[in-house]
Amino acid sequence: MEPIWAIGLMTGTALDGFVDVALLKTDGETVEQFGPYELMPYGENLRSLLEATLAAARAWNFEGPEPAIFAEAETALTRAQTDAVRRFVESRGMHLSDIGVVGFHGQSVLHRAPTAERKGDTRQLGDGQLMHELLGVPVAYDFRTADVQAGGQGAPLAAIYHQALLRGLGARGETAVLNLGGVANVTWWDGDGQLVAFDTGPANAPINDFVKAMGAGDMDRDGALALSGTVDEARLTELLEHPYLTAPWPKSLDRFDFTAAMANGLDLTTGAATLTAFTAAAVGCGLDLLPQRPARLIVCGGGRHNPAIMRMLNERAGVEAVPAEAVGWRGDAIEAECFAFLAARVLRGLPISFPTTTGAPHPLTGGRVAG
Repeated sequence: MEPIWAIGLMTGTALDGFVDVALLKTDGETVEQFGPYELMPYGENLRSLLEATLAAARAWNFEGPEPAIFAEAETALTRAQTDAVRRFVESRGMHLSDIGVVGFHGQSVLHRAPTAERKGDTRQLGDGQLMHELLGVPVAYDFRTADVQAGGQGAPLAAIYHQALLRGLGARGETAVLNLGGVANVTWWDGDGQLVAFDTGPANAPINDFVKAMGAGDMDRDGALALSGTVDEARLTELLEHPYLTAPWPKSLDRFDFTAAMANGLDLTTGAATLTAFTAAAVGCGLDLLPQRPARLIVCGGGRHNPAIMRMLNERAGVEAVPAEAVGWRGDAIEAECFAFLAARVLRGLPISFPTTTGAPHPLTGGRVAG
């Protein structure tokens, strides 16, 4: 397949009120050209609706019929992101007919990893057929369900794109990629045939939720609270005994598997510092599980903007942490770029998940295409 212009869309579990929109020219194996990227707000009303939907999803927990709010939120989200695509394309003097595919991840509302007793389950809201009808462009969506139904974790999916980026740097096992969204996930590639990825633990979600619950804003902006606080080392030691941290990969997390309750009883700055230290220390535990412990992490996602996390990665994970921009990547764009890249792979029938990334039984094609 000749490279095509693909748009990727991503809204993270941190619910920051934005949709990431990125344009790539790609054949799903290499990137010929990096197009524009934009962080586009989707409005406070939709943000509030999604927060209510996540609460309903946790109460539902895959038992019985889906909550009615899912349908309302799915339609609202799809229409908002469709509008974002249209505005993104038109503002750059392009036409929708120039776009070969849109990669529509949707909004994750619940994710349950598999166990020895049962398969996992996952639910992302996003009506790819509706988006296709509104845009007239092929839409790849529902990237995770096939993997979960085959016995995989359904996450993380970014590994194959991270591998393409690492290949562009000529990197081998000494460098890995860390994404800090609501959850943290790492990708390691040996430069040849071995690609490993898994969720290491929480990232921004519990910190954001704690700060919000304490009435101090939506996030620990610039890590100011954590940097002014003192880590409760006894609490941190207790948290680091969680069995997930030493469990073998493949493994994945839901946004709410590690919550703000980890800081219950702590004051604002102590809680922020302790949760931040736990995120960093959990990454260190994850690095210890890799075939080779990397000396450097290239950090993407919103968490790289938090100086407290970046400092603690060095101190508590025992690794040099550099932002994606240090190697010429667009750190805010990578997740959206990833779904543009995956969309091109879905069109071509190429695998998007692997035994060493999601635990799929074999390299697995996934996603559905509308149009």
